[in-house]
Amino acid sequence: MLKHIDRYILKNFFKTFSITFFGSIFVLVMQFLFRYIDDFVGKGVGMLVLGEFFMYACLTLVPLSLPLSILIGSLMTFGNLGEKLELLAMKAAGISLFRIMQPLIICMSIISIASFYFSDYVLPPSQVRMWTLIFSIREKSPELDIPEGSFYNGITGRNIYVGKKRSDMLRDVIIYDYSNGFSNTSVILADTGYISLTEDKTQLILTLRSGETFENLQQNGKKDTKSIPYRRETFAHKVMVIDFDANFKEMSSDFLEGQHVSKNTTQLLHAMDSIATRAKEFQEQVTTKFLTRMYFNKDNAGTQAALDTNAYPKTEQVKDAYLTYLQADTQSKEHIIRAAAAQARIVQSECISTDNDIKWIKEQGRFNAIEWHKKYTLSFACFIFLFIGAPLGAIIRKGGMGMPLVLSTVLFISYYIIDNTGYKMAREGIWEVWEGMWLSAFILLPLGIVLTYMAATESTIMNGESYKHVFKKFFTIFTHPFKKKKTIEL
Repeated sequence: MLKHIDRYILKNFFKTFSITFFGSIFVLVMQFLFRYIDDFVGKGVGMLVLGEFFMYACLTLVPLSLPLSILIGSLMTFGNLGEKLELLAMKAAGISLFRIMQPLIICMSIISIASFYFSDYVLPPSQVRMWTLIFSIREKSPELDIPEGSFYNGITGRNIYVGKKRSDMLRDVIIYDYSNGFSNTSVILADTGYISLTEDKTQLILTLRSGETFENLQQNGKKDTKSIPYRRETFAHKVMVIDFDANFKEMSSDFLEGQHVSKNTTQLLHAMDSIATRAKEFQEQVTTKFLTRMYFNKDNAGTQAALDTNAYPKTEQVKDAYLTYLQADTQSKEHIIRAAAAQARIVQSECISTDNDIKWIKEQGRFNAIEWHKKYTLSFACFIFLFIGAPLGAIIRKGGMGMPLVLSTVLFISYYIIDNTGYKMAREGIWEVWEGMWLSAFILLPLGIVLTYMAATESTIMNGESYKHVFKKFFTIFTHPFKKKKTIEL
């Protein structure tokens, strides 16, 4: 049963949490949009497509917004309670800090579990849809908007210059048509023109009046440039039909189905096992190949025999080969050296190619492992930030948007830097995947434990007098051996 104190704590927390959560989503979506703004500008994408993109972008950024919202919400809630002396009154009534935090601990446990299932079942299809829309918008032709006084190259194979525009009418039109190759570029000049799209928006109709056409009739691949046929045409009315697909066509999402962003934990585990098995089998095949065909220079029939004897030639065999080389004549020696150098270059090329293949397989395994650990680390971060924000708010006893917001920003930026550093170390294979992905948790968990202990024991880390006292005590201990001892005269 919820008591009045539990309702009061939850009411104050969720009031701040909801505001910061949607604010964080808005800020992160804007930052994400600025990153891909060049792909959206001038494409003429409809509002339904943009609305769908923003919806999936918001769903994708929910796991990153939750820890920040929990940190700010808990810090501001307990900061307000401490500033209004309500937290002091609760403790005076015999209620411990852990009892005050009990409803938030239960609530954060539920949110952490819900965040994990959200990352496991909702996030993968949302990421697939979002990236499909991004790639589809990138491939869409730009919206037809020919400027005045400059060349427009938005139409494939053509550059169009317009001196002046008035509604749909164009004046002083110059068209460079290089759709048949630069060697057969044609130039079209016209006094006026009109441009429009067909009903299905797949073709562009350009109507020109009072103009001329200049064109070279050189055939592609013809090297004789001394005599090139040339054609000049004067026209009063000319209609050009140009292929220009202005419709938005969504790409298929099949190319993303096998990527790590589209898998849940079960699929990621299966992919990690498959990649590990494939890497092991590939390394065994490469070892067999190099020990037989490349190193021992044996055919497939002698593969097992070569592997059963020794991986390296015996000392006697090396000595016999060296003696054979010494007994050969000069021409034979040169032939042996050239053959050995050619064989060494082949082996080197094979080694480089095989090493790149092995690196690629291991990289795919790391990507799947990183995505698997990320689903747990983000959920665990929600729980950790409660034990950082709530005790820190109880210690500083400052509410509002001042000190709590500054501390929350500093802590979250530190968390983001640490987490991103661990992610890059795991991605490049410098650290183990679990070490890099859990680095932020290993650092923030002790901080949360220390802050919770200090809040429970009434520590005042924001009190300047306490730091002054500690500094004086340290200064006294440090300077004590250097003080002169007083002598008493009898």
